[in-house]
Amino acid sequence: MKLVPLSLSLGVALTLSACLSNSSSVATPRDDQQRPGGAVAVKMIAFNDFHGNLEAPGQLAVPDAAHPGQTVKVTAGGADYLAAWVQRLRQQSPNTVVVSAGDLIGASPLVSGLFHDEPTVEAMNMLGLDLNAVGNHEFDDGQDELLRMQNGGCKPGSANSCLMGRFAGASFKFLAANVTKADGSTLFPGYAIKRYGGIPVAFIGMTLKGTPEIVSPTGVAGLSFRDEAATVNGLIPQLKAQGVGAVVVLIHEGGYQAGSYNDCNGISGPIADIVKKLDKSVGLVVSGHTHQAYNCVIDGRVVTSAKNYGQLFTEIDFKLDPVSHGFVPGSIQALNRPVTQDIAPRADITDLIRRYQGQAARVANQVVGQAAGPLSRSANAAGESALGDVIADAQLLAGAGQHAVAAFMNPGGIRADLAPDASGNVNYKQVYTVQPFGNTMMTMDLTGAQIDQLLEQQWSASAQPKMLQVSAGFSYSWSASAPVGSKVDIASIRINGVQVDPAASYRVQVNNFLAGGGDGFTVLTRGVNRVGGDVDTDVLVQYFSQRSPVAVPTLNRIVNLP
Repeated sequence: MKLVPLSLSLGVALTLSACLSNSSSVATPRDDQQRPGGAVAVKMIAFNDFHGNLEAPGQLAVPDAAHPGQTVKVTAGGADYLAAWVQRLRQQSPNTVVVSAGDLIGASPLVSGLFHDEPTVEAMNMLGLDLNAVGNHEFDDGQDELLRMQNGGCKPGSANSCLMGRFAGASFKFLAANVTKADGSTLFPGYAIKRYGGIPVAFIGMTLKGTPEIVSPTGVAGLSFRDEAATVNGLIPQLKAQGVGAVVVLIHEGGYQAGSYNDCNGISGPIADIVKKLDKSVGLVVSGHTHQAYNCVIDGRVVTSAKNYGQLFTEIDFKLDPVSHGFVPGSIQALNRPVTQDIAPRADITDLIRRYQGQAARVANQVVGQAAGPLSRSANAAGESALGDVIADAQLLAGAGQHAVAAFMNPGGIRADLAPDASGNVNYKQVYTVQPFGNTMMTMDLTGAQIDQLLEQQWSASAQPKMLQVSAGFSYSWSASAPVGSKVDIASIRINGVQVDPAASYRVQVNNFLAGGGDGFTVLTRGVNRVGGDVDTDVLVQYFSQRSPVAVPTLNRIVNLP
C-alpha cells in the first residue's frame, strides 16, 4: 500500500479548495458503495489531542509543492474550519464516521477551559463527532465531571457553567474499554458497532494504561486502567459473535518518528509494541497522546496520528468485504491533512466561538504584568527552560510564608510558551494558557535524601525523562551516562549555595498533582507537614504583579555531565 503525502503551499491549498468546491453539493456514491453484494466503501475522519483548541493555535509547517524538500508555514486549525473540512468530506461518501483518539478536552485554552470545556463539547456536537476514546486529560477533573461531559448538566457551584443555557452534554459517545470501576464494569462503553451497507464495524476506544501516573490521584480515584492490547484482544470473541470482522482501535497512546506528518521514519514508542500484540482482525489504529503526526504501517496494520490542537486531521478510506465482513486487503488508505483556512468556516461554530470569546474577554485581556522577553518552555540539553524557571520562582515566592526553600514544577504542566506583546505586556489569557489545570500549591517537608530520590525519579517513570523545573537557589548536576537510579550526585545538590544534608529536613513547594505522586514522583507522597496554598494560575499572576518586568532567566540551575 502506497500512502501519498499531501503537499500544500499556499497556492496549492487554494487550488485544492477550488477543486473540491467544483464538486457537486452531494457527491455521487461510487459503484461499490451502491452495488448490492459489492465491497462497501467507508470514509473515516480522525483527529486527536484537540485539547479544547476552538481557536487556531498558530501556524503549521507543510510541504511546499513549489520547492521540493522545503516547507511553508500556514495558519492551521480552528474548530469552525475543522468542521468545514469535515462537512466537505462527508459529501464524498454516504458512509462517513468522525472519531477522536482522546484528550479532546482538558488542558484547554481560556475560551474553552474557563467554561469547563462545555464550549468544546458543544462545538463537537455541531461538527458531528461520532466517537471519542478517553485520554488521560479527560480525567483531569475526576470521573464525575467527565460523566457530566457525556450526560450534561451544570457544574455545581460554578458561575462559568451553562452560560449559553443548560449544558446538554455530548451527543457523541465516549469510549473507555480499559477503564474499569470497582465492580468491574467500564466507566464508558468499551466499543461501538456501526453498520455500513449492513456490515458491522467495531470501534474500540481506550486510554493509555499509564494514565494514573500522569493524572492527579483524585482524578482517577476508584478506577483501574488495564493493559491496552490485552483489553482489545479480550473483546474480539464477543465482537466476532456479533458478526464483526473489521475492528478499528482508537487509542490514546502513541509514538515518535523523525519525518514529516505523512511519514513513518523510524517509528518508536509504546504504540509500536501495542500494535504488534493486537489480534489480526484489527486493521486500523488511530492513536494520539504524544502530540506527534505519523502515517504508518506496523505489523500489517495502518497506524495514524494527527499531531494535536486540531491543526491536522487524518482522512482514511477503506472497504469492507460483504462475505468475510473484514477489511478488503490493501484497501485502507490514510492521509494526514492540514486544517487550512482557505475554506469558508462553519458559521454556526464561528458564532459559538465568538460568544464564548465575548464572555471570556472580561478577564482574558487584563494585563497582569510585563516580561523582558519571550519565555520559552523548550528545555535545553540539561532539561531546564526559561518559562519553567519563572514558574518555579513564582511558586517559591508563594511558599515564602510557609518557609519554602525550593519549588519543583512538572514540565507537562507547562502547556505553552509565554511571549509578551510589543510593549512587554503579559495578559491573563496567556498565563491561563500556560497553566490551565487549576492545580493548587502544596508545601511539605522532605529530607535531603528524599530530594535526591525525587530527582532520580525524573528518569524512572517512563522512557522519556520528566525533568522537573527548579526554583532560583536550587541547583544540581546529573550524568547522562550514569544508570537510572544513580543519575544525580547528591553532593551536587545545593540550596542557596549550601550542599544538601541527606538527614536534614527542607521545606519545598509543589502543586497538588505532584504532591499526589503524579508523573511517577512517588517520593512526594511521603512528604510531611503539608499545607495547601493558592491556585497555580493565581500564583503566576501574583508573581508578575510583584516582579515585573520579569527577566528571562539564565539557564544554569541544572547541569548535565557526560
